[in-house]
Amino acid sequence: MPFIVTVAIWFVATGLIAWADNRERATFTRSLMIGGACGIAGLVTILIASQSASLWAVYLAFVGALMVWGWHEIGFLTGAAAGPRRIPADAELRGARRFAQASATVIHHEVALALTALLLISLSWNAPNQIGATVFVLLFALRLTAKINMFIGVPNSTAEMLPLHLDYLKTYFGRNRMTALLAISIAAITAVAAWFGSLALAAPVGSAEMVGASLLTTLCLLGALEHVFLALPFRDGMLWGWALPGRTPPVRGGTGGSKTDWKT
Repeated sequence: MPFIVTVAIWFVATGLIAWADNRERATFTRSLMIGGACGIAGLVTILIASQSASLWAVYLAFVGALMVWGWHEIGFLTGAAAGPRRIPADAELRGARRFAQASATVIHHEVALALTALLLISLSWNAPNQIGATVFVLLFALRLTAKINMFIGVPNSTAEMLPLHLDYLKTYFGRNRMTALLAISIAAITAVAAWFGSLALAAPVGSAEMVGASLLTTLCLLGALEHVFLALPFRDGMLWGWALPGRTPPVRGGTGGSKTDWKT
């Protein structure tokens, strides 16, 4: 049951967020308001669920963490909370200067995620149920690892689900190649999944401990799978094409389009 719940929520929630963030800009305000309401409700849900170690509270905290995470995702993908730099990368830059430019495109989002993670940790500190905070921190770590890998370079940097108004982010991706970092990332995430899996197997069958560890195991396995997708010729549209509305590519002049086109 924990596996089915996690996969179902992952698939449907990803599709809904992609659908909301790839619609017309006029709809973004409404999406942000709905996302904000869900995020606040998620925070309250985690706070309430953290006071109980029962089975229902584990599932409730898990859903609450995903609601908060979805709020951040909508904020980032609508462009409301991304970063101060919203133009393509300077092609001639290398090393630390390129990293600084790339960081400036997402820094607001990363800081918001880090602060939220600290908030959830503080709210659930010494609480009987810490699944909500653990799920959010795990998602944050998995997303950060994926972003770093895409900056360094992966064999498959396709990003079909990235909204057109964030298309400039693709210019910060590294060249298509297999790196030791990606292989190590997949191995490390799989090892963490195995550790959570061992905790689930060691816990009494049907207990809250077993369910919590199973949920975290499944999240890690999905994270490892998403990193494997970066190494294989996998297209996002194969799973979530149903969520992407018909889009007209932005008009670009020359090799990269004008900066004005990218901003709008």
